[in-house]
Amino acid sequence: MASEVLGLATFRGDASSVQALLTVTAGHTYTVLSVTICETAGNAETFNLLIDDGGGGSDTYIYHTQALGAKETFEHTGKFVMNAADHLSIITASTSDIDVVVSYLDQTL
Repeated sequence: MASEVLGLATFRGDASSVQALLTVTAGHTYTVLSVTICETAGNAETFNLLIDDGGGGSDTYIYHTQALGAKETFEHTGKFVMNAADHLSIITASTSDIDVVVSYLDQTL
């Protein structure tokens, strides 16, 4: 039986190496509704937000080298769909202190 459930994923900390924010489980499709990124340490950052297609080596960038000011919040409100095994990930250009909130619709097939 198909279902639709709202979900929330969060990350807090250093994203100077790739951090998976959300991974789609088998038999599901996720529609990402929004991504909010807040810089909390008082240092300007740049970040990449991307979808990794399940380890196949093909990253698709949603943002590349996007500026995020000190103590500022960035919000992405355009919707996009992720399929089973896709990973929504973030990485910053240097050591960072960020909070990330992802809201999404989890649809079972």
